[in-house]
Amino acid sequence: MAGQDELDYLKDNMDHFFLLVNGLIIFLMQCGFAFLEAGSVRAKNTTNILIKNLLDVFLGAMAYWAVGYAFAYGDPGNGFIGHSQFFLSEIGEDESALSSFFFQFVFAATAATIVSGSMAERTEFKAYLIYSVVITGFVYPVVSHWAWSETGWLADGINGMVVLGFQDFAGSSVVHMVGGVAALTGAAILGPRIGRFDKENIDKGSHQGHTVPLVALGGFILFFGFFSFNGGSVLAISNPGDGIVMARAIVNTIISGAAAALVSLGMGKVLYNTKKWSLLTMINGGLTGMVAICAGCNTLYPWGAFVTGVVAGAVFIGGSALVFRLRIDDPLDAVAVHLGGGLWGIFSTPWLARGTGIFFAWNGDAFAGWGWNLLGALVITVWTAALSVLLFGGMHILGILRVSPETEYMGLDEKEHGEPAYPIMAYVGNDSRNAANGGANGFPATAFHPESGAQGKDNEGLDVAEMASEREAADVV
Repeated sequence: MAGQDELDYLKDNMDHFFLLVNGLIIFLMQCGFAFLEAGSVRAKNTTNILIKNLLDVFLGAMAYWAVGYAFAYGDPGNGFIGHSQFFLSEIGEDESALSSFFFQFVFAATAATIVSGSMAERTEFKAYLIYSVVITGFVYPVVSHWAWSETGWLADGINGMVVLGFQDFAGSSVVHMVGGVAALTGAAILGPRIGRFDKENIDKGSHQGHTVPLVALGGFILFFGFFSFNGGSVLAISNPGDGIVMARAIVNTIISGAAAALVSLGMGKVLYNTKKWSLLTMINGGLTGMVAICAGCNTLYPWGAFVTGVVAGAVFIGGSALVFRLRIDDPLDAVAVHLGGGLWGIFSTPWLARGTGIFFAWNGDAFAGWGWNLLGALVITVWTAALSVLLFGGMHILGILRVSPETEYMGLDEKEHGEPAYPIMAYVGNDSRNAANGGANGFPATAFHPESGAQGKDNEGLDVAEMASEREAADVV
């Protein structure tokens, strides 16, 4: 008996350790998002996007601790929402829910981070603080309760038949569609960056990000994190078959991501006006494939993951083009990646799931499961869109959603934070002799702005020397 107790303790500890380690790896995805977003914005907004990524963690932790986890997994709860364990109260003396809290929190933080990229470079900082708390503390937790808690109406399935329950293993809809819909709504209400769709700028890349290497580094970190994002969603490792399910999820993740990356790379080469091999397109395509496979990574055969990825690559190309045609400014292409990829994953999983999918069973239950997934995707979209319209629309009416044109032109780093990521004086020096020597001391005599590639002007035509003088005057005061 003692031996059995010791084995039970070991299994329990292994499961806690499993959740914590995978949660830590998923937490690292915030670093990936930070690099990806920092490289995708102009240099004058780098500090702003980085502080938002950090606050997604810090604000998210407070909101999820206070109310988010209770709304998502509070027990008792009803089919719509949990309503206990606020501030992690009532979790029991053994505190067995703590590992679950941390693992679920990093998922919630991911949903909020998606939105910051689509609304980058023109959102008021106070508006960001508000929407980050609301998404992490309420919008996302309610959806995760529906799909992933024991009492959620989506998880309960059709007439209580769990076998026909909602098929979203790791969050194609719960995480990525929520983030994607909120991002689309926010970017549409916020409006494009100044000059983004002007005829003289639209094909010249005037609003391109300032550093491709950061984007690539962020992409690699996100690819790595997705293996735990999907594989860790098995939630335990001590039960028979857990290891196989995790391995299947990880293998399907890389197959789908790789297929999507290659398809998007090829389609971009053929379809885009530049006719170039685009690294950025390939990275976003790969992310779309990994988003799409979240829903069925535990149930698909590898060939099913390949099919998912092939279509996901095309979905990214088409989604990105559609958002652009609608004149919605999305600096990160987050809508195409997360909403497009998530929607395709929810749509395709009931068709491709081994054994029970439509391609295998071709019966009423299989089609009913597909219909349940479509209903879930529709309700999640309506829920997120409605709350996002109220949230972003309300802030727009109150005049606190968007920064002033002056702030947007000068850059949010300078005006909102006073901490430019690339201080101009680091390029020109503060030595009058340097100017007299024509830059002989190793600094250019005229400022070289790192985001424009042009001396003396930034990419909105502002005089860099004049901006530097203003900063020096402000420092004296």
